[in-house]
Amino acid sequence: MSVDISNLILSVPVAESSTSLVADELTGSEAIVQYPEYVSVLDDGSVQLSAPTKGASSKSTHRTRCEWSEPTYWTLAGAPNHWNRQVMTLTKVNWAQKVVVAQMHVYGDDSPPVKVFWRKGDITLGFRQTYNQTDPVNSTVLRGVPLGAKFSVSIHATAQGTVNVTASCNGVTGSSGDLPFDSSWAAHQFEFHGGVYNQVDYTDTTPPDDGSICIISDLSLVHA
Repeated sequence: MSVDISNLILSVPVAESSTSLVADELTGSEAIVQYPEYVSVLDDGSVQLSAPTKGASSKSTHRTRCEWSEPTYWTLAGAPNHWNRQVMTLTKVNWAQKVVVAQMHVYGDDSPPVKVFWRKGDITLGFRQTYNQTDPVNSTVLRGVPLGAKFSVSIHATAQGTVNVTASCNGVTGSSGDLPFDSSWAAHQFEFHGGVYNQVDYTDTTPPDDGSICIISDLSLVHA
């Protein structure tokens, strides 16, 4: 199945200009043309995203990403169900073996309610029940997801204020179960993200060949 990222927003590990070191953000169709070394469409229609550990990052971190995000924000009450379904393969991972592969992000804040990680062969979850909660509650969704294996990951949020993260690999499925948001999230706006977001800071001594690469072979975003 072909993956269409043309209208999504891609964050790439390249400075947005000669006078700014902040990572560039542009549409998927633009990223494919301008940054083929980081964003490319493969022969089978899948999309490859590459994020070297050392590169341009956001204003608040020294961590790089090659990550898609939705072009518009939404609220929990805006639809009965909100789905981010992604089928992907990690073909390379940074030296720390920890990378974010999916997120439910919140507008204007650096503390998202949901982060989904691939960490040393497991799919793990960081969940914030309360807006601006200092430390997320961490849990393991699925063990035994080796590098190079195709796996699926989904985030399902509801208007009733719950979220459920599931992951499957090699015929085995794991789930977080329904996790309740408290009322502090109701007034906020969200967007889904996916791809590779390195969870290790770069330094002057970071090897230039260190980084993470994923292939996304299916992607579905639904608010209905």
